[in-house]
Amino acid sequence: MELFLTSVFNGISVGAVLLIVALGLAIVFGIMGVINLAHGELMMLGAYTTFVVQNGFKFLGDVGVEIYIIFALPLAFLVAAGVGLILEKGVIRYLYGRPLETLLATWGVSLILQQFVRSVSWAMVVGIAVFCLLFFGGFWAIKRWGKWRRIPQWMGAVMLPLSAGIAIAASVGLGQIFKLGATQPWFGAQNVDVTAPSWLRGGLPVGNFQLPYARLFIIGLTIVCVVAIYLFLLRSPWGLRIRAVTQNRSMSACLGIPTQTVDALTFALGSGLAGVAGCAISLLGSVGPNTGQNYIVDAFMVVVVGGVGKLIGTVVAALAIGTLNYCIGSGILPVILAPIPPLAEFLEFFATTSMARVMVFALIILFLQVRPAGLFPQKGRAVDA
Repeated sequence: MELFLTSVFNGISVGAVLLIVALGLAIVFGIMGVINLAHGELMMLGAYTTFVVQNGFKFLGDVGVEIYIIFALPLAFLVAAGVGLILEKGVIRYLYGRPLETLLATWGVSLILQQFVRSVSWAMVVGIAVFCLLFFGGFWAIKRWGKWRRIPQWMGAVMLPLSAGIAIAASVGLGQIFKLGATQPWFGAQNVDVTAPSWLRGGLPVGNFQLPYARLFIIGLTIVCVVAIYLFLLRSPWGLRIRAVTQNRSMSACLGIPTQTVDALTFALGSGLAGVAGCAISLLGSVGPNTGQNYIVDAFMVVVVGGVGKLIGTVVAALAIGTLNYCIGSGILPVILAPIPPLAEFLEFFATTSMARVMVFALIILFLQVRPAGLFPQKGRAVDA
């Protein structure tokens, strides 16, 4: 029984991480109808932000090591939200209502972000900054002080190669001046480790087993995120605008609601939650460029099983899938069901992480045959929107 309770607690903590990831995805996919395959990479950016903040606070000595997580959480949210905002304004905004194109575009963005983390260096950062300054700053200056209200198409064809050429020259020049110091990748392809503060190590003794403080912290962080999202969507003016645009975009625009601003805010909020999830998973193990790929499929399963656009469904589905996945993969169920040999042998075959995921997939497929709209399906006119 103690082993079973330990497995259930660990499963709930895994489900809590999955819930934070799925919360952001439920907002983006459930409310906006956007299939964002780069959501896992936004979580990865949150994890790497935590790693960078940890290294920065090491200069403060032992005090910095103990308090870095307090600053890493909001910074991970802001970094992921900022990247999500750029993604929405630069890519997603032009693909609303076109799910196939959105899926392909965000998949390409996910590959770009993975390679960016592997290869980012000071030379690359300088090159990107120079390109953005020349290209986007040039368009802004022409619109503000130029004679054109609408930028001619030939202007972009001229400025794009010119800005790219100058940016590449600046990046290469920086690498030649500072040699390896500027061109060496910050992170590389290998995983990086985040050390939890001392107050998150160890565990809370309950009977003959312990509840790890890190997992308790993640569960508490999940509760805070769920309550904050609930209050924001149901008690704030911008939450009211988001729900109005979700139900009827045309009528909301007629009533003066800035729908494009609502779209950008919604996407940034969902992306920021992915960054918080990345900060949480960094406390459980090492993180790398492919970290987000381990969670994105499970997060989509949570949204679909819980019911698209339903917050309570996301909570129930995340905890259920996380607990079931961990209990099957940890091999505890064959031990508990040892008095029933056929069932115990059947579950023992799935007592690995990969096979447990296969079984959970199969159970979800069977469940969706019975309830294709999920645990809490939408009702009313929102279903036909």
